Amino acid sequence: MSNRNDPRLTDGSVFPDPVYKETVLRPLFDGAKTHHVAAFGAIDRAHLVMLAETGILPAADAGKIAVARAALDTEIDPATLTYTGEVEDYFFLIEKELKARVGAELGGRLHTARSRNDIDHTLFKLGLRARLNLLIEQAIALHGAIVAKAEAESATLIVAYTHGQPAQPSTLGHYLSAMAEILARDIQRLFEAYRIVNLSPMGAAAITTSGFPINRERVAELLGFAAPLQNSYSCIASVDYITATYSAIELMFLHLGRPIQDLQFWTSFEVGQIYVPNALVQISSIMPQKRNPVPIEHLRHLASQTVGRAHSMLTIMHNTPFTDMNDSEGETQETGYQAFEVAGRVLTLLAALVAQIKVDPARVASNIRRSCITITELADSTVRREGLSFREGHEIAAAVARAVVAAEGDLTTDGYAPFVTAFKHATGRDPQIDAAAFAQITSPEYFVAVRDRTGGPAPEALAQAISGYKTQNAGFAAQLATLIATQSAADADLATAFNLLKESA
Repeated sequence: MSNRNDPRLTDGSVFPDPVYKETVLRPLFDGAKTHHVAAFGAIDRAHLVMLAETGILPAADAGKIAVARAALDTEIDPATLTYTGEVEDYFFLIEKELKARVGAELGGRLHTARSRNDIDHTLFKLGLRARLNLLIEQAIALHGAIVAKAEAESATLIVAYTHGQPAQPSTLGHYLSAMAEILARDIQRLFEAYRIVNLSPMGAAAITTSGFPINRERVAELLGFAAPLQNSYSCIASVDYITATYSAIELMFLHLGRPIQDLQFWTSFEVGQIYVPNALVQISSIMPQKRNPVPIEHLRHLASQTVGRAHSMLTIMHNTPFTDMNDSEGETQETGYQAFEVAGRVLTLLAALVAQIKVDPARVASNIRRSCITITELADSTVRREGLSFREGHEIAAAVARAVVAAEGDLTTDGYAPFVTAFKHATGRDPQIDAAAFAQITSPEYFVAVRDRTGGPAPEALAQAISGYKTQNAGFAAQLATLIATQSAADADLATAFNLLKESA
């Protein structure tokens, strides 16, 4: 028989060890009151509606519980709650308060055919779903900003780098389009994570469902889920909704970190092809000449923090048993929410930065001149116009580049004489390419213009790609709007059904 000396009473009252209280129970309680109050209320309302609709609870009894449960939402301010150890957790606090209003026997009926197991995973899914909605919205906004900037800068020349060295001329629009493509794939992964999250665990109860004639589909509908997650063991044990979510986040910010690093490199004094406006620059406290584009540094380390926080969630899930376990719950969920918070800051700041950066055309022109990066097209044009093999054309172009770089010259204006010499040496004849044709072939504008194949930087190919990215962005926005509208409709349905219950009291 239970008595006050028992460590746990059947109504959830506890008299915990003080250390356990402060190191485990209090943090869990504080996390619940901070993050899960609204979702817990929604679960109670949806479950109660289902119990009444299925006849598991008489309508009058369900109505009395509904009135009392609604009162708790107005009478209890979670922010003022302090954990005392009198009950085990937030769930038992609400149940205790409910029983105080309608009696222990009636108040206890709300928990018919459910467990803290299915409640918890539903809470966590509702928390992730809301955060995914916001993160997807922010990612779509960044994607739109990148695509808009790519379109505006589709003809703006830059130096493209490979292995940290100048490689070929391209355009800022072409570079940003590559960013848009991979971000789009990352957004698709977030939508897929949302799809996995958006299946209801309610009705799984402890792990095997219930002998009561519950309607899992109705609870899922009232909470805005696409459907119940079918296998009840999976509802409690799988936690792949966590790994799917944080894997998608980790990949997105791993990918974003790479162009962020490029922006850091491109804004360096030695390269200088990207200019960051003063509104996004900080000055040195001692060196008057310094312009420090520190938002890029913050983007870099915050993206890395997001990767680290997301990966920590995968590490926590590693080698855990395939059953109900605390590893996936309370404080672990709160750890993951930090990844969302930092991720949102990165997406918002990067969208603002991308919209405002400018290319310094003088520095780009200087870097192109110094690096001979149009030489690839000289090799190609020699093959096309002179009938040589690519290897012959490559060797002639290499000889020209060596001569121009040694003289610290400009390929377009200073490279023709070395070209004629190298061509004669390789073929024994004069080239058909004259000085005017040579100047055109080795210009960065020509280099870009002739690369008009699918995916290339030439105007027509890039315009076609950007048109597709804009359509894709609009599709993402429509997909998100549908998810939000579905949730809003479910919220309205739940409110109506719950209010009808209150009226039946």
